[in-house]
Amino acid sequence: MGRSKLLEEVRQEIRRRNYSYRTEQAYTNWIIRYIRFHGTVHPKNLGDAEVEQYLNHLANDRNVAASTQNQALSALVFLYKQVLNRETLDLDNLKRAKKPKRLPVVLSHKEAMVILEQLNGRTLLICELLYGSGIRISECLRLRVQDVDFENGQLWVRSGKGNRDRVSLLPQKCMPKLRRQIQKVKSIHQKDLTQGFGRAILPKALARKYPKEQMSLGWQYLFPSSTISKDPRTNLEHRYHISSRQVQRKLKKAAFKTNIEKKVTCHTFRHSFATQLLQNGYDIRTVQELLGHKNLKTTMIYTHVINKGGNYIKSPVDVI
Repeated sequence: MGRSKLLEEVRQEIRRRNYSYRTEQAYTNWIIRYIRFHGTVHPKNLGDAEVEQYLNHLANDRNVAASTQNQALSALVFLYKQVLNRETLDLDNLKRAKKPKRLPVVLSHKEAMVILEQLNGRTLLICELLYGSGIRISECLRLRVQDVDFENGQLWVRSGKGNRDRVSLLPQKCMPKLRRQIQKVKSIHQKDLTQGFGRAILPKALARKYPKEQMSLGWQYLFPSSTISKDPRTNLEHRYHISSRQVQRKLKKAAFKTNIEKKVTCHTFRHSFATQLLQNGYDIRTVQELLGHKNLKTTMIYTHVINKGGNYIKSPVDVI
C-alpha cells in the first residue's frame, strides 16, 4: 500500500464515520508529517516506539501545545486502529505535554460594545451574533437561511462541536439586519441559478433523497462567499461561506483602534457572552445548554472568571 493509497483509505474511513472536513485535513496532515519524520517509511513497518519517538519530538523539540500533541496522537491512533487494523498503541512511556490551566480572555460589556462600534456591514452582524448568541465563529458561518427562526427568536446550530445540534439565542437587535442579509442571499442565489449553479451541499444522503432541496433558498449559507468553488469531497461547484480569516482580520483592526489591551478574537465574544449571562444571574445549566458544552465543568470556567474579578475580594489597600 503506497502513501497516496494509504491517505485515500484514511479519508474514506473518516468520511464513513462522518467526521468533519477539518478533522480530515488535520488527521491526514499529521500522518504525512509522521511518515516524513521517519524517512518516508510506511507506517505498517513502524510501531509503538516510533510513535512515541515522534510525539516526544513534538513535545520536547517542537515545544507544541498539549492540545496539538493530543491531536497528533488521535490521528495516529486512528491510523493504526481504524485503517491498519492494529490494536490501540501502548503509549505508557509517552512524555505528554502538560496542559496548562488558563482562564479565558473576557471583555466587559462596555469593551465589547466599543469594539462593535468600530465594525460595520457583514462583519458587524457576524460579531453581534457571536456576542449576542454565544456561538462559535465556525457555527456562525455555517448557518443556513433556514436556521434563522425569527418567529421564536432562535438560531438553530446544526452539527456543532461533537456533531450535536442545539438552539441558541437570536438577538432582537440583529433581526432587521438578518432580514436584509437574507434578501442579499436570495439575490445572489437567483443569479447563481440563472448561471447553472445554486446547488447547496446537503448533509449525508439528503441530496439523493430530496434532490430539489439543493436548489432551495433555505439551504444556502447565510454568509456566502463572493466566489464559486469546488467542494473537495463531492466535487460539486457551489457557493461556500466566507472564510473566518476575513472576520478575524477585520476584528483585529477594530480592536486595535479601541486601544483595548486584551487579545481579542472571535472566540473572545463567546467567552464574554457566557460571563455576561452568569453575571446577570442566569442559571449555569442554561448557559451550558446555550454554549453546547457536553460537560458542566467546561462551563464552570466562567464562574472562576467572575469570582476572580475585582468585586469578589476587597484588597487590603482599599480597606479604610
